[in-house]
Parts: sequence; structure tokens; C-alpha cells
Amino acid sequence: MTGSESEISARVPRLLRVSAALSWRFVAIVAALYVVGMVIGYLTTIVIPAGIALLLAALLSPAVAQLVRIGVPRGLATGLVLIGGIAVVGGVLTFVITEFSNGLPELQKQVNASLDTIRVWLHDGPLQLSDLQLQQYLDRVLQTVKDNQAEITSGALTTAATVGELLTGFLLALFTLIFFLHDGDGIWRFLVRAVPTDVRDRADVAGRRGFASLVSYVRATALVAVVDAVGVGIGLWIVGVPLIVPLSALVFLGAFIPIIGAVITGAVAVLVALVAEGPVAALIVLAVLIGVMQLESHVLQPLLLGRAVKLHPLAVVLAITAGLVVGGIAGALLSVPLLAVLNSGIRSLLSDSDKAVEPKEVDVHEPQESGPPDTGGERVEDLDGETEPENAGPQNTGTQNVGPRNVGNEGTGTEGTGATEAGGPGRTGPRD
Repeated sequence: MTGSESEISARVPRLLRVSAALSWRFVAIVAALYVVGMVIGYLTTIVIPAGIALLLAALLSPAVAQLVRIGVPRGLATGLVLIGGIAVVGGVLTFVITEFSNGLPELQKQVNASLDTIRVWLHDGPLQLSDLQLQQYLDRVLQTVKDNQAEITSGALTTAATVGELLTGFLLALFTLIFFLHDGDGIWRFLVRAVPTDVRDRADVAGRRGFASLVSYVRATALVAVVDAVGVGIGLWIVGVPLIVPLSALVFLGAFIPIIGAVITGAVAVLVALVAEGPVAALIVLAVLIGVMQLESHVLQPLLLGRAVKLHPLAVVLAITAGLVVGGIAGALLSVPLLAVLNSGIRSLLSDSDKAVEPKEVDVHEPQESGPPDTGGERVEDLDGETEPENAGPQNTGTQNVGPRNVGNEGTGTEGTGATEAGGPGRTGPRD
């Protein structure tokens, strides 16, 4: 930089220079995220099945690990867990479809009765519509359907293509899930080799903490979904609404999309109650739905999800919206788990307490907090769940409490770089 350029730069206010530096970095980050989003949107046929397989692996991998611990070969354990999972899902789907088929005729009768009631109200109520007017309105509806027959046929063909894509995605997800369960750790070690050696262990620990948070998130969400489905199902049974099992299954699936999933699927249950049993039954089902959502928001989520992933509700809503834009319903399903993994991984990278943690010390199959334990305050919780006293000042991890931070064998007041290092989170003293 020449002298004149230095003088010009010196005259620019420091606040303006800092703002400019932050601005172009922010633009670069946004551009990179946009490119990543475009690539993911282009490869949704691959990314979404792989993401769903990762969620299922987080749910099933603890069972595989438990079988391996008791001496079952990993390949056999993977096969047993997969067969058991497919059997459970297949049995539940068969039961739901059977109940739907059995309840559909009764629902049709109730819908016809409701339509007759509406016709009588339109004829004898405040509108005082004649039979001729009602028939004219019905003819208009039928004519609209005929005029849009081409679009309806095109939609049917699109649906057939979508079914083919769903079948392809299902097979890809199943194939990917097999490898995740059988050799997930080997796949992760292969990916970590691309990271520079000096930060490889930190990246490995951060990734393992992220997956551990994903395991906790999936467990907690599944439990919340079961409670939502059972609560709404009991309410539907009390009111006498048909299709109790299919509607409860729909609520169960919707609960995997936080905040908005249960609302949308619950609205379907309220609509069915309105059509089948009338406004009073719909209001009762709505009250049950609100009660279940309050239980979920104030009891289950703070107790279970709050421990698994610490995210602000605004961040959750924005993540779901971004997921809907990029990948539709599947994107909304995967967005919050992805945010949970990133949250735990970034917290691990920024935490001093994880600097000396070995990757093998992180058990990804045990319930984890959202990232490593905090190191501030008077007490700190280590990875084993035990608490140890912490000094009020900066952390001292050497053999003597001298200086702001001692990591070596001698308390010299500076950070040690000898052969011995600090232990894991919550430990004091050098590690062998």
C-alpha cells in the first residue's frame, strides 16, 4: 500500500472499515449458502433419502450397538434390527390401512347426512334458496370439474410419477440405512480424513457430538409424537369420530415437524369431526388438540427436546420455512435435526473443554446435551454426568493453580505445550 493509500485508509472511520469488512464477509457467506441450497435442491432425489436414512440410523443405531455389546456380530445385529423395524412399520401400516378401510363407509354415510343437513339449511334457513337454485349451483360445480378435466388428468399423471419417485427414494433410503447401521463409524472416519491433521480430532469430536445430539433429538421427538397421537386419539374416541387410528397416525407423523406439524394434522382431525359429528364435536376435538399442544409445549418439549437440542423457537420456525422452500415436506422434516447437529457441532468447536477430548471418549449412542458442558460458573458437568467444583476465575488445568491458565506440568502462568495436556471436560490435572 502506497503512502497516499495509507493516508486515505487512515481517514476512513474505523467503524466504517469494520462494517465494510463484515459486510463483504456476510455477502460471501450468503452466496455460499445460496449455492449449497441450489445444489441440495437439484439433488433432492439423493439428499432427502440419505437424510431420512440418517434420521432412522440415529433412531436404530443404539439398538445395534447394544446387540454388539452382548456379543452379536455387527452384520447380524444390523439385520435383526432392520427386520424388526420393517416388521413393526409394516404391521402398523397394515393396521392403519385396515382401520381406514373399515371406517371409510361409515364416514361416507356421515358425510352424506351432513350434506343433506346443509341442503336443508340452505333451503329452509336464512338464505331461502329454492331447489332450482341449488341445482344450478351444483351444475356449476360439475361444469367446473369438466372444464378442468385436462388439469385433473395431468395431476393424476404427475401423482403416478411421484409414486415412482417415492418408491425410488424408499429403496435408496433403505440401502443407505443398511450401510449407516453396519459401518457408520467407518464412513465417518473416511470423511474425517479430508480434514487437516492439526484439527482432525476437533472436527471428529464435533461431528460425534452432533450425531449424539441427533440421537437424543430423534428419541425425544418420537416420544412426543406418541403422546400427541395417543392424546388426540383418546379425544376422537370419546367424541365418537370415525377413522380414529388413521387420524392418530397422521398426528404422529406430523409431530416430527416441530410447532407446525401437529397443528396441521390436528386441523385435519377437527375437520373430520366437523363433517362427521357436527360443530359441537369439532369444538371438543379442538379443545383436546389445544390441551395436547399445551402439554407438549410446556412439559414434554422442555423436559425432553430442551435437553436434546437447545434452539430458539424463532430459529426452529425459520429452519422449517427454509426446509419447505428447498425440499418441501421432507425438507421441513430434516431442517430442525440438521440445525440441531450444527448447533452441537459448532458449540463443540468453540468450547475449550473439548480441546483435549479424544473422539473415542464421545459415546454417540448415549443421550447428550446440546454440545459440550459449559465451563463457566462454580460447577461444571463432565461427560459422565458427574459434577466437580470449578474455580470462580479462569480455568486452571495444570498441576498448580498459578497464572491464568496452566496446562503443562508446571504452573508458569502461560499455556503449556509439553507432552502432557489437559484432560476432558470437568477434569483437572495432566492426562497420561
